[in-house]
Amino acid sequence: MTDKDLTSYKFACVVARFLDEKIAEGISILNISNVSSFADYFVICSAQTSTQVKSLTENLVDKVKTEFERLPVGKEKDLKNRWNLVDYGDVVIHILKQEDRESYAIEKFWNHSFSIPRDTWLKESEEYSEYK
Repeated sequence: MTDKDLTSYKFACVVARFLDEKIAEGISILNISNVSSFADYFVICSAQTSTQVKSLTENLVDKVKTEFERLPVGKEKDLKNRWNLVDYGDVVIHILKQEDRESYAIEKFWNHSFSIPRDTWLKESEEYSEYK
């Protein structure tokens, strides 16, 4: 599948799977398209350590580049890798250390968005599983 054929919904589901297969925790996908003009989806996950946050971020960028020849339009991180953000335009990924995720409560702030159930995004992205 080329990047041109990939909808933002499908891309968000595949990104969630990539993170899931690298042991990211508490993965959620929020459809923010009806309440935001800057993106269609947020993919949010957490990790126990700053090292894991950094590793998940680097692995995700590499995997997306390999699978879809797509680079982020932007990346942001704090100095201690407690919250990394990867912006692909239509999909923005937030990878946070667990306690920071609880503090910032992104999902609560965007509670008027629609959440994609885990079973749905797993099914939507199954052809991208490393464990077929």
